[in-house]
Amino acid sequence: MKPLSQMPEHEAKGLRGILFDLDDTLLDDGLLTEEAYRALFRLARAGLRLLAVTGRPSGYGEVMARQWPIDGVVTENGAIAVYREGSALGRWQRADETTRRARRVRIAEAFATLRSRFPEVRASDDSHARTSDLALDIGESQRVPVDVVARIEAEVRALGLRTFVSSVHLHITLDPFDKASGAAAFLWERHGEDPTAVRHAYAFIGDSANDAACFNAFASTFGVANVASSLPLLSVPPRYVAGAAKGAGFAEISDRILQLRG
Repeated sequence: MKPLSQMPEHEAKGLRGILFDLDDTLLDDGLLTEEAYRALFRLARAGLRLLAVTGRPSGYGEVMARQWPIDGVVTENGAIAVYREGSALGRWQRADETTRRARRVRIAEAFATLRSRFPEVRASDDSHARTSDLALDIGESQRVPVDVVARIEAEVRALGLRTFVSSVHLHITLDPFDKASGAAAFLWERHGEDPTAVRHAYAFIGDSANDAACFNAFASTFGVANVASSLPLLSVPPRYVAGAAKGAGFAEISDRILQLRG
């Protein structure tokens, strides 16, 4: 990883958009600070397309898409996107409702099995707003030890499901998607952006293990300082790292990009 000061001017000027994670990247322990929110508006005024890419539920994405200066929210680790279309909301998803219903039944069965084997297992507080996956609370309102999280992950996979781990949740899903493929597919279908060109025209800012696909897929990637704790879980680290953590780090990265773009 390189400090932000080593990002060259041509790289910043070549960007058409910014993709960014939410928890512990834009947000500070779930809170949106004035500094981070102001950075979003500055990036939008500079003409950059902004897309939040998160494991949070599509129900949360509906509020963000309606109120924030962004072009859309790719939620549930790439499965569903929400965007503003005039005064209304648009919704894009990668599986039909029949498929989703069948997957939800299997996820519920897996959750019941997990609860019988791991007393620590608790559904996240935002589960009611989810459409495609289930999130287990491992760091939001309770702290589950890393070794226990690893055992739960192994059990989930043995049951035939996939997992993603963020700074706050362990996600259980049957969807064959991730943040990077979801963002690229949405940009193609909504904005006609070539998926190969997107890798170089968009930067990604993140912090955790479920950002791994984006750190691997995009040429310009940034970590806020707290990404350090996730490095052992990342096969490809971010290219640049901020000196500050969470929302302050997001603002620091934004300032550097805007400074180089003039």
